[in-house]
Amino acid sequence: MRKLNNRRYCHWACHTLTIFFLLTRVALAQTTAGPAPILSAQPAALSKAAVLAPILGATLAGKRIVAIGDYGTILLSDDDGRHFRQAASVPVSSALTSVSFVDQNNGWAAGHWGVILHTTDAGEHWQMQRIDTQVDRPLFSIHFLDSSDGIAVGLWGLMLTTHDGGKTWFSSDLPAPPDGGKADCNLFRVFASPKGNLFVAAERGLVLRSEDRGQHWQYSATGYKGSFWTGLVTRSDTLIVGGLRGTIYRSTDEGHNWQLVNNAIKSSLTDMLEVGGGVVAVGLDGVQLKSRDEGVTFTATQRDDRLSLTAVVVGSNPSALVLFSQKGVVPVTLPETAR
Repeated sequence: MRKLNNRRYCHWACHTLTIFFLLTRVALAQTTAGPAPILSAQPAALSKAAVLAPILGATLAGKRIVAIGDYGTILLSDDDGRHFRQAASVPVSSALTSVSFVDQNNGWAAGHWGVILHTTDAGEHWQMQRIDTQVDRPLFSIHFLDSSDGIAVGLWGLMLTTHDGGKTWFSSDLPAPPDGGKADCNLFRVFASPKGNLFVAAERGLVLRSEDRGQHWQYSATGYKGSFWTGLVTRSDTLIVGGLRGTIYRSTDEGHNWQLVNNAIKSSLTDMLEVGGGVVAVGLDGVQLKSRDEGVTFTATQRDDRLSLTAVVVGSNPSALVLFSQKGVVPVTLPETAR
């Protein structure tokens, strides 16, 4: 019964956020007779329209912006998001959902078919580290603590760890959740605190915590029953998670106790970022939230075009956010002083 409920949720989620669109294929494949077809990886095509592809994640590699998305799209910008170009070579054309860099050169990307890619030249060229084309069990998020230790999480409790920079990946067995049942909840976003503790935002209102670089995990129940799609830990160690219908929870003791943040916005949140002394969140329907008090309160704005936002980064100018959406790169709007 648990799997059936998960599938129903996944069908709904894929209509609200591009990052989940292939979950439908997984659910359908598991209800049909016979094994799923074995596919071979095809490299991403170079296209002038790549900037219009759905973008599902973005980060910084030094001063360079690296954004990843559907069709194996990887975009690079060296001018704070004013212009983007495609990476020279990407070995897959499947959806990429998350990207993590440990310095200006070394980064990893993860996505559907359990793909994990690695680059050593700031995202110009990518090499395959892992793929499973027999079962499309997507990875939703990847994070590296340093050049050796990394973790990737995904569908139905999938968690992979590496201690050699991704040359080998091992599956981790999670403990049973606090409400009983199997350890099969969807894991949507993995991130770390300044101290190096790891957190995973998950469904069923759960946040997982590890204090030993991913060797052991504990659940932290927020009291919420929906899904968290994003999260972060601020430099002052405030833990903030957000997700369905604009829901935000915060903790000042690393997830032991939680407070619901009042928020009038009902659009689901997809990404969070600490900018200067504040926190920025973006979401569906063109929603942007900003907090100047460690997430105690947020002020909301909404784009006139209601464009669903999927990722946010900030370059050298902290007042100029670089936004990404289901329709690709959002053109940068410069502040008056920079024009």
